[in-house]
Parts: sequence; structure tokens; C-alpha cells
Amino acid sequence: MPIKVLSPDVVAKIAAGEAVERPASVVKELIENSLDAGATEISVEARGGGVAMIRISDNGAGIPAAEATLAFRRHATNKISGLKDLENIRSLGFRGEALASIAAVAQVEMLTQTGQEEAGVYLLMKDNVLAERTSRVRTPGTTVTVRNLFSSVPARLKFLKSAATESGHIANVVNHYALAFPEVKFSLFVEGRLALQTPGNGNLRDCLAAVYGLEVAQAMLEAPIHRGDEKNTDVTVIGLISPPAVTRANQGYLSFFVNRRWVRSRTLTFAVEDAYKGLLMTGKHPLAVLNIVLPFPEVDVNVHPTKMEVRFRSEQAVFAAVQKVVKQTLIRQSPVPEIEVRMHDLAGQAETRQILWEDLSRDAPARPPAPPLTPVGQKPAAPLPAVPILRVLGQLSSAYIIAEGPEGLYLIDQHAAHERVLYEDLKLQRECQDVTVQGMLEPLSLELTGKQALVLKEKSPVLAGFGFNLEPFGETSYLVRGVPAVLKDRNIAGALMGVIDALAEGQAEAVWEEIIAVSLACHAAVKAGQTLGGEEMRELVRLLEKSKSPRTCPHGRPTMLHLSSGKLEKEFGRR
Repeated sequence: MPIKVLSPDVVAKIAAGEAVERPASVVKELIENSLDAGATEISVEARGGGVAMIRISDNGAGIPAAEATLAFRRHATNKISGLKDLENIRSLGFRGEALASIAAVAQVEMLTQTGQEEAGVYLLMKDNVLAERTSRVRTPGTTVTVRNLFSSVPARLKFLKSAATESGHIANVVNHYALAFPEVKFSLFVEGRLALQTPGNGNLRDCLAAVYGLEVAQAMLEAPIHRGDEKNTDVTVIGLISPPAVTRANQGYLSFFVNRRWVRSRTLTFAVEDAYKGLLMTGKHPLAVLNIVLPFPEVDVNVHPTKMEVRFRSEQAVFAAVQKVVKQTLIRQSPVPEIEVRMHDLAGQAETRQILWEDLSRDAPARPPAPPLTPVGQKPAAPLPAVPILRVLGQLSSAYIIAEGPEGLYLIDQHAAHERVLYEDLKLQRECQDVTVQGMLEPLSLELTGKQALVLKEKSPVLAGFGFNLEPFGETSYLVRGVPAVLKDRNIAGALMGVIDALAEGQAEAVWEEIIAVSLACHAAVKAGQTLGGEEMRELVRLLEKSKSPRTCPHGRPTMLHLSSGKLEKEFGRR
């Protein structure tokens, strides 16, 4: 094929693919335009997962009628004027690509008016071509309506998820910008129903209550304003973080803003997670809403078309500032500050002990499975997994069961072992369609975020198959009337939240049951630090011996470590 210059239409659609990945990308770009225009009220509407319709309305400065058509030209912007401005970007948008990219893959209507004009202007763009222009009156601000997204590039529609999933992504975008700008009143309507409304009073905690619920907002710890130190005086960190008792199953609740720009950053994520090291269980993650303020030249935002990634001139300084402020907040506002230090020391000792045990067990010879004990008159059963009959000796650190077997000493992780037992029991109940349900004497009220409510609505049938009896009680509220029996005497709200968050990861429908079973087993299992009686430990070990895969928990972690008798004799000089 000979080299040729692509047509403007093809070029526009290629460029649109970089900036507009899915409906949530449209919402993000238009919200940023509204915020750059000084809006204090922003309303977002979405139908059909944002494919059928997206409407963003604001009370910002508006666009002068003479410039409205020009706004749809590629690289037309009033936010920068030259190359030097790229080193000092203060606005959220700056490339002048948003409207042009959206109009290239959808039908766009815009109604805008400034406070200085008696009438505004209405524009209708079809295939990035002006189809209609009339004068209309509205209060100062701008309304952009996007219809039939990706209708001109149907191949893109095949890569979108369900309407509920795409609506969840839209809710996630609105949630984050509401947290970044608590002084702005945000409203989100999904399929005509109000999914989110923030007060817009400038109080981050009040905004957090609207997004994550009142209970979470009240529990969050306020990070003291950190303005750097003698080595790093240009980094300011402010925001809210969760106490160690409030966790989630994934990192989706870590919200970072750089100069109030929502970003995804491995550096910032690792800085926060590192500060919590030794305070959280494996697989649990904190919540955080942090704004990192830097001199504009110290951060490069012109990295990716979506503007979700940034580069720091001094990445180490930013990491140190964030890690320090989170750690100091946890120490100062923890009921027993010295626990953090002790846990850190114990974690190091535990790591050393685990390495020792693994090194010793690695040298132990492989043991063939013991022959099964078969009652007289019955055919021999299939060989069980290689776990011998164990005799419980005691408990170590309220986390590990010490047991003796014919091949030496076994150290059993009580949480991992119980996870394995519960997981297999849940799977068996589900396969036999004989799920044990625990009814609630009083229904439990559950407050969800907009995204969580959409996930729950889509996945409620499979949750019902595990014993959850959930009843809608408003747009984002549910009444819990029944739960799987394994959650008896457990934190039902926390367990259900964990299940919903795990399902929100966007995995294929084929693995939903697996995700639920793993999450339920984790939340229902006994925890590290929980003292068990002798009979409780013996019963847990007996159930583990009967498991199909007793060596690992559902997450793949080992349930036990083995120190052979031969190795013990060798270490004590007996041979």
C-alpha cells in the first residue's frame, strides 16, 4: 500500500480514540471544562451507561457566542497560548481536544451564555460538522449534551462493558472530582435517578459523607497540613485517611489529587500503603483522599492524552512527604501510638521466623500420602491430600496453631486454614443449591456509594444464590434481611461491602461466584489475634484435614509450615 496522508475525518477519529476511551472519559473532560470555567454547581446526567446520552450542565463563565463554534476546532483553547505555558499549567484542561474529540464520535449539542451577553448560542454538531446554530437564552453557564456515543465507530462499542458497569465508571469520575472540589456542588443522575449530590460547602468530610457514607466520613483521620521540611519545602499534603480499622478489599479507595487534578500514581499509592505497613491484614487496603500541592513547574501533566498520569521533578521528595504525613497521622491519632512501632518490630521478627521455617521445610523430604483408613465392608476411598492426622499442642501469638504429626511439627495459620474450610463449604452449598441462610431479626440498613449501588443492582441475582436477601431502600440504600450463615456474629456490613468491592473489579461473569465465595470466606474466617480454645483449634484442624486442598487458602497463601522430625534432630545435634 502506498504512503498517503489520511483524511481529516480519519485523523479526527484516531485522535478521539486517545482522549475518549469510554463514556466516563467524556464526563471527565466536560467536568474539567466546567471547573476551569469557575463553575460552583455541576450537574451530570447519564443514560444507557453514557452511550445513549450524557449531559453536563454548569453555572460557569460560559463561552462568548463569537467563540462557540471555534471551541469545536481541534487544539482551540483559551487556557494556554504558547510553548512556555506548558511548563506552568494551572488549569485542568489545556490541549483544546475535548470538544473536537467528542464531536468526532458522537452527536453534540451545546448551549452556552456568558454573563455579559443578553442571549447565548445553541450549537448542534453532527460528525464534527456544524448542523445548526441559533440564539437562545439561559442563565450564565454551559450545557453540553452528548448523544449516541461511538455511533460512527461501532467497533468501539464492542469493547464497552454493560450499561451498569459504564455507569459505575461515570460515578467514579464524578465522585473523585467532587472530592477534589468540595466547594462545588455536584449532582449525578443515572437513568433519571439521583445517585449523588454533594453539599458544595467546602467541607471535605461532608463531601466524603455524600460519596462514601456518614460512617466512613466520621471515622476518617484528618491529615495535618504538611508543608515539607528543610529538604523538601515545596510539597504540601492535606486530606483525610482511614484508621487501620477501616479498610477495603482493593486500592480503588485511594484518591490522589495533584494541584487538585485527579491522577493515578504508583508512587503515591506505594507511599500510602508503605505508611500502613504492619497495621493491615494481607489483602486489605486503606482509604485516602489526599491533595498534593506543588509549584506548577515541579509537575509535568502533559504526559498522557487522558491527563491521568503526571511526572514529578523530584519523585522521591513527593513520596517522602506523602509517606511521612500518613504515618504521622496514624501515630498521633491512634489510641495507642507505640503499637505502630511494636507491630513494625514484630513484623520484622515474623518475617525472619517465616524465612527460617520455609528454609527448614524446603530441605525436608517429600512424604507420600498416608493410606486412608477404611471402615470394614466399604471400598477404599480415593487417597486424601497429604495432610496427616495432627495433634494440637497450643496457639502461638493468637494467630498460629501448633500441632504435632507423624512427620514432625506443623504451624498452621488459623485465618488461612479457616478460609480454606469455609470456602469449600460455601462452594459445596452453592453446587448443591442448599445454602444455609441466617435471617435478620431486624433488617440492617446499608448505605452505598453510587458505584457500589450499580454493582449491587447488576450482581444481586448471584448474591441471592449465596444467601443474601437484599431489598432496595432508596437510590443507594439497601435493607439486608438475610445473609449466608457463615456471617453469623460477623461484621455483616463490612463483609458485604468487601464482596461488592471485589465484584467491582470488572471480572468476567464466569468468575463472579468464585469472587463471592473467596470474599465471604475471608470475612467469615477467624482472624489473626483471636484467641481460640482447645476444642476450637482441634475442630478447625479436623476440618482442614478433610479439605480438598488443605495446603493453601483460596488466595493461594500457605495454610501451614512444616518442620520435619529429622530436621529437628539435626538442629539439636542428635544425629
